[in-house]
Amino acid sequence: MRGKLIITVTLLVLALSAVYAQTGDKPAYTDSLNYNLQLIKRYISHGSKWHFTDPLAERRLAGLIDFIENEPIDTILNHFSRLRGEETTPMIVRKPQDAPDSLRVAGYIPLRMLNRQLEAIEEEVKKEYEGRPVTVPEELMQEAEENAQLIPPGEGMQLITEGIYTLPDSLKVLDAIPEEMVQSPQDFRRILRLDNDRSRLVEQMRIHYNDSVLSEVRNNRIAEYRRQLIEERANLLKSQRITTVKRNNEQVMNFHNKLVIDAVNDSIYQSIRWLTGFANLVDNTTVNLMNLTYASSPLVLSNAGKYFTRVWLKNQQNDSLSVLVQNIDRRSMQLVIEDGVTFSRFRQQAVKDFDFTTLNKPSTNLDKVSKRYQAYTPWSIGGNGNTGFTQTYLSNWKKGGKSALSILIVARGFANYSSDKVKWENSGEIRNGWINPGQEGIQKNDDKFGLTSRLGFSAGKKWYYSTEVDLESQFFYGYKYPNRDNPISGFLAPGRFLFKIGMDYKPNKDLSLFISPLTSKLVFVNDTLKIDKSNFGITPGKSSYWEPGLNTDLKFKKDLFPNVTFETKFRMFVNYLAPFKQLDVDWENLLNMQLTDHISINMMAHSIYDSKILFEKTDKEGNPVLDSQGNKVRGPKLQFKEFITVGFSYKINRRVLRAREIFPD
Repeated sequence: MRGKLIITVTLLVLALSAVYAQTGDKPAYTDSLNYNLQLIKRYISHGSKWHFTDPLAERRLAGLIDFIENEPIDTILNHFSRLRGEETTPMIVRKPQDAPDSLRVAGYIPLRMLNRQLEAIEEEVKKEYEGRPVTVPEELMQEAEENAQLIPPGEGMQLITEGIYTLPDSLKVLDAIPEEMVQSPQDFRRILRLDNDRSRLVEQMRIHYNDSVLSEVRNNRIAEYRRQLIEERANLLKSQRITTVKRNNEQVMNFHNKLVIDAVNDSIYQSIRWLTGFANLVDNTTVNLMNLTYASSPLVLSNAGKYFTRVWLKNQQNDSLSVLVQNIDRRSMQLVIEDGVTFSRFRQQAVKDFDFTTLNKPSTNLDKVSKRYQAYTPWSIGGNGNTGFTQTYLSNWKKGGKSALSILIVARGFANYSSDKVKWENSGEIRNGWINPGQEGIQKNDDKFGLTSRLGFSAGKKWYYSTEVDLESQFFYGYKYPNRDNPISGFLAPGRFLFKIGMDYKPNKDLSLFISPLTSKLVFVNDTLKIDKSNFGITPGKSSYWEPGLNTDLKFKKDLFPNVTFETKFRMFVNYLAPFKQLDVDWENLLNMQLTDHISINMMAHSIYDSKILFEKTDKEGNPVLDSQGNKVRGPKLQFKEFITVGFSYKINRRVLRAREIFPD
């Protein structure tokens, strides 16, 4: 009995050991899905000593695990397809302070430039206070005088003993008076007079010394107070400048960061659209179509191509009907009955004789039917663009000259709405030109962007009650070359905004005369740190000015010959606050000659006169003219620009058709 018990215990221990040995390598996962996932991941993880004989099998196993652990591909594709209407919402963002290229952002003021500005402020404040008398408060001066080390009365000999002053030999104090010097009363009185003279001289020395000490104390106190005022004023101006620079840099970086975020998100959305399209293209599914007899016909559902299969439909009587099945895309299919299949149906029906000659009678029921709808084109959308390019290269050219490279890009667009009573005209223009004259570096020779929108309501024959808004500025910094350190203009510096209310006369499609007696003109400079706003008539302490006035716009466009078009735009603004002194005139003339469908010649002459835009006046030798106080004299001048370009051009002109119902009279 005892032997059987020992054998039983031994077998039980061996069985438990075997079970433990088999389960030792298997993770304690109660969920079979997690167990199988971890088992596969153990052998495809990096650093494993196991290697797949087929790398493609390893990649497909990794894709299978990703499909199970993450969302299925259909869920992902459906999610991103729903995002197509929400692409204005950023998918990723970045804080402005995380932008790595702040020093390259236009308008950003780096620390080195700020330190130079702070040093300049300190120097200006020092110059301002050095030549100005400073009044020290009385209590401060009195305190300084009380703390002065003065010699009290009766102790003037201290100046002699300390060697500050020296007595004449005739008044020096003798340790002992010899008897031969005192022989008579006259000698004694003479000695007394010497003592009195010595005392008076020592007192004068003491007073002189105290006066010099007080003068030095006062001068030191004035100098200290001047330094204190300079420091306080400089610290105040520095703090204001630092605050302004911080605000400017924050605005610049916020604007720059928003542009980068929009560009990055636009790229991401484009990549997502491409990847989802690629995933839809390469992914496919095979389905098996079975009839009543369980005969299977496989069909591939894919976006990459068209696949067919034939299915024989069966009924209980084993009748067959051949059906072709074709995939439409990865999620849908189409069933078609094959040609040659006919159906016969038997049913009773009444037969009635019919006189077909009655159909030969003429019918007048449709004679009075007129058109119910009419097509019209309320919207006209179009534009044109041209690019001119010039290149000159000279090497050892005897007649002289410089190599040069220039490019000019012009783009114009419009979107106009026109009906019987309403006209809405919208236009935009962008011009940008650059030139590289020899070794002088790239220079800008044209830069403009403008937006105009005019809304008019019919007031009678050829007249419209109209209102218009205009915005005009430039994109890039402008310089007075060769100086590239101090820009004279920039983006929205200046910017001009006009709001007009008046009457628009349109006798035909070529001519428009807009007279607006109610016009609001706003000129502003966005970057007052780099741009001298006084050049545009803006007073110190402000960044803009506003003027009410009368505005007149004249536009004329005419086809002189086939493929030759002349266009002129004239605008004049008269300030109501100074009608005889302040005037703004802008006149632009353009001649376009279309040589081929995409080659054209453009000639433009542009003149501007603005009484608020000031230039430095110079004499015949080019030296600046100074007024009586030595300041440079500035005043308005006529501005003129002209260019001729030959280059590539492209035109767009599209009309949007609409239908409207015609009501009977």
